This record gives sequence, C-alpha cells and structure tokens, in this order.
Amino acid sequence: MQLNCSRTLTAFPAPLDRWPATSGRGLIARPNHPALSAARLTHHRAHTRLSRLSLLLPLLSLACGARHEPTPLPAAPPPSPSAKHVLQSPLAGRWYPADAAALKAQLKRDWDAAPIHTNRNWRALILPHAGYAYSGPTAMAGIKAASGRSYRRVIVLGPTHRVSMPNLISLPDATHIATPLGEAPLDLDVLRALAKDPMFRMIPAAQDDEHSVQIEIPLLQFAWHDLALVPLVVGQLDAVAIRHAAAVLTALVDADTLVVASSDFTHYGPNYGYLPFTQDVAANLRQLDLGGYAFIAERDADGFLRYCHDMGATFCGRDPVAVLLAMLPADATAELLQYDMSGHITGDFENSVSYLAVGFTGAWSPRAAPLQEEAAMTLSETDRQALIEIARTTLQRHLLNQDAPLPADLGRTPSPVLRAPGAAFVTLTRPDGSLRGCIGDIIATVPLCESVRDNAIRAATQDPRFQPVTPMELPALHIEISVLTPPRPVTSFKEIELGRHGIILSKGRRRALFLPQVAPEQGWDLPETLTHLALKAGLPSDAWMDGAEFQVFEAIVFGEEHR
Repeated sequence: MQLNCSRTLTAFPAPLDRWPATSGRGLIARPNHPALSAARLTHHRAHTRLSRLSLLLPLLSLACGARHEPTPLPAAPPPSPSAKHVLQSPLAGRWYPADAAALKAQLKRDWDAAPIHTNRNWRALILPHAGYAYSGPTAMAGIKAASGRSYRRVIVLGPTHRVSMPNLISLPDATHIATPLGEAPLDLDVLRALAKDPMFRMIPAAQDDEHSVQIEIPLLQFAWHDLALVPLVVGQLDAVAIRHAAAVLTALVDADTLVVASSDFTHYGPNYGYLPFTQDVAANLRQLDLGGYAFIAERDADGFLRYCHDMGATFCGRDPVAVLLAMLPADATAELLQYDMSGHITGDFENSVSYLAVGFTGAWSPRAAPLQEEAAMTLSETDRQALIEIARTTLQRHLLNQDAPLPADLGRTPSPVLRAPGAAFVTLTRPDGSLRGCIGDIIATVPLCESVRDNAIRAATQDPRFQPVTPMELPALHIEISVLTPPRPVTSFKEIELGRHGIILSKGRRRALFLPQVAPEQGWDLPETLTHLALKAGLPSDAWMDGAEFQVFEAIVFGEEHR
C-alpha cells in the first residue's frame, strides 16, 4: 500500500527541528577590518573544534535523510525532595582552591578589587567560566554588581564542552551541589516543571564534570545565602530550539530570579587552533569581542549568533547567551561591567581567552509557556476556521506577492489560544487526494497562528519533494491542519495507541515521525506502523523491536471542505 506522505516526516535529526528548517534573517554586515577578514580564512580549523554545528543550520532546508546527531539518554524527572542526592563538584583543587578558607580568601580579594555599581535592579548576568586565577576578577565584578539585592533562585545556563546534545538542555540528577563552601540546594519545583518539556532531559554525563555551570556556584554562594539553584547545561541549539528554551524558561522566572549565562569569549592561539591575526593581538581581540557585545547590548540573539558564525568567533557559550538574549524583556538594558583577557594576566598573548561580565536591568515579563496539551485539544470551531482562513489567505497573498502577512494584515484578531505558542503541520493535497506538500513544527516556539501561516507557505514552496505550488493550481488544493501537543517519552512501544498518538522513533542517530492519522488511513496495525516508521528513518524494518526509543504526541486534525 502506498504511504500517504502528507502525514509523514523522515529521519529528522532532533525533536525540535522544523521540516524543513526555519529560514532566518539576512546576514549581518561584516566589520570592515583586514585582520578580521583574515580571520575568516583560518576560521574553519577553529570552528571544527570549538563552534557548534547548530550555527550553520538555522538557514538550511533539510530533506529526507538529513543530518543525524547522537541521541542522548531519555528524559527522567528530578529526584524528589525526600531522596537527597548531592552532586560533589569535581572542580575544587583544579579550577579553584579545595580548601574553604583559601577559596574564601581568593574570592574576598576579587570582591574587594571589583568596581562598585549602585544599580540594584540587575535581572541577568553574563559571566566567564575559566579558572578563578584567570576569570575570577571579571566574574566577581558581575557578582558584586548584582549583590545589592536578594534573589530567591538563580538559573545558570552553561554550554556543554564534552557531550553532544543537539537541541537539548541537561537537568541535574541531584537535589544539591556541594562545593568547598557547602551544599547548594537546587530548586526542585522548577526542575520538575522543566522536566515536563521534552527539550529538558536528565543527562548525567553532561552535568557531572561540566565546569561552565559549576564554576559559578562558589561565586553565588559567596555573595548570597539560601539561594535555590537551577543549573542547566545547554547543548548545541538551533534557532528554533533557542526560542523554545527561552519561552519555557521565561514562563518560570519572576522578580526574585537571577539568570546567569556562562560564557568565555574569544579563544585565541595555537592551543585553540584559532590564529586569525598575529599582529596587534590585544587590540584585534578587543574589537572581535566587543563586536559580539554590540549585539548583546541590542538584545539581538539572531544577530549575535550570526556574528559568531560570520566572524568565526570562538565564543564557547554562544548558545546560553543567545537563550538569555531571547528571554530578556523589551525594556532590558545591558551594561559591560568588566572586560579582560588572560593574555593581560599572564603577560603572554600567544594563547589568550577573553572574559566579559555583563549585567542586564529591567523587569522579567513572564510569557505564556508553549501550548500545553489541554489547550491544544480544546480549539474551538471558530479557532479552527480562523486557522484555515489564515492558511488559505496567506497562500493566496504569498503566491502572488511573495509576502508573509500577519493575522492583523488579514483583517483578523486571533483569539488568546491562537496567540499562544503552538506547533502545527499544514498539508496540501490535490483533488485526487495525492500529496502536494506537507511541512510543520514539532515543538511550539511561535504563536499557533504564526506556525500555521509560516508552514502554509513552506508546504507550498519549500517541500523538497515537489516544485513550488503555482497561483493557478492553488484554488483546487485542499488544506488540512494538524495542531500538535508536546511530545512525551514512553517506556515501550506497547504504550502507543494507534489513531490517538503520533509517533517519534529514535535509534542511534536515526529518527522519524508519523502524524496520528497515518496508521488509520493506511489500515496498519502497530507492528506494520512501526515497521514503516523504521524504514522511513533509514533503519532495518525490525529495528523498532529492540533498542529504539519512542515519543508520542496527539493532534487535532481539521481541514477545508473538499473542493
């Protein structure tokens, strides 16, 4: 029986990828600097070692059998408060003194040397994460600036340096983290809330020895008491995943929350495989670092990532910084609190790492969390008709004028449900029922009405299996919309209910997806469905029987009257 591809998605690499990938904004203007132009010639060596594949991917359209990434461990909930589990930080004696008195003395020296800032309204910081002998004074400048007020919790976002986690963020498998300054409790309520989202998983290998997050904890302990920590190790995120992470986290912050993005900036020299210039090194490094800060000051996450990619900038915490920038409210302001380079500290610029401490003022403005299952499954008939009208009218305008109208441009004010983040697939079929295009979102990152608008355009013009739809054929095409609930893991394929569940199969580096309506339309039972799904992922037909992981989701499916 022929597979109805209007309901299928093949071998997508990570649970947050759009099919195809989201198109992004145009490239930023490159600074007109000879040394930095030379940097681009040597960028590829360093980029292979230090940058993330995700920075190259937000603009790409992915076809069947596109890139594959290692699949981390499945999600698991954080420990309950009654089961105390202390993660002993391994950094003591390596990154800072293991003796508590010596550590306090070093932190006190850095505190005393840090400048005084009178602003008491800091909501977020960017801090470096090298050993305290190098980045400690810069990091303490940020900590001291924010110490003028109290906080109830601190969310720390640090990059993974060792573990491949495409479009994932790691939760700690602990209730406390211990440093020489004592045990720091974790905010288990926030961690449990995060664990409900498939992007946030417990991956112990990412947490146990990752210095980017743990290096910040003694600094926080020195300045504040009774803080609840939310230590998150951030994987390699694409543009869609960054917006999704920002939306999830922003829904959980409040006036008593401090957010810290942990990042060192340029890694220069043969030790890092990055030698874009050999003259005026300090001046050129400053220009490269502050060029990135210019986008940070504008709260421009997309521009910051473009700058990192376009200039070959080896900023190791670019993804956590981008998540923070995407979280910030519109009225947030940035201030560069301190800037330094290890070359200044050692007196040797053969190898040097740059450090920035940045503070952000403003008030957190919690946004709606991504559309949850209950909201997705209660779309009114009016909302459904509105989405169909948005899709049809958008296509009519786009195919004639190449624009992407907002709902307001269509003379319609979306309901609160349609304005909430939602994920949708749009399917186009010919009068004979054959597929003409199908593209959608897996995870909610934009308002539902915009997901339908954008994917209507993509289904008509960017499905790699077809030529773009023409204005002449559009009137005869049928539009169907599937609004998805967030994916959730199941422990066995035996929990899958055909007709109710959409299915994501993952095994090794291969993944594939069926929408819920596939199996009933094809007349398949569960073994037949999983066999076809394994084949779609490029796996042997029986690969689903052993070692595969499954996620399920539900969908509301509705469409136009057939023409």
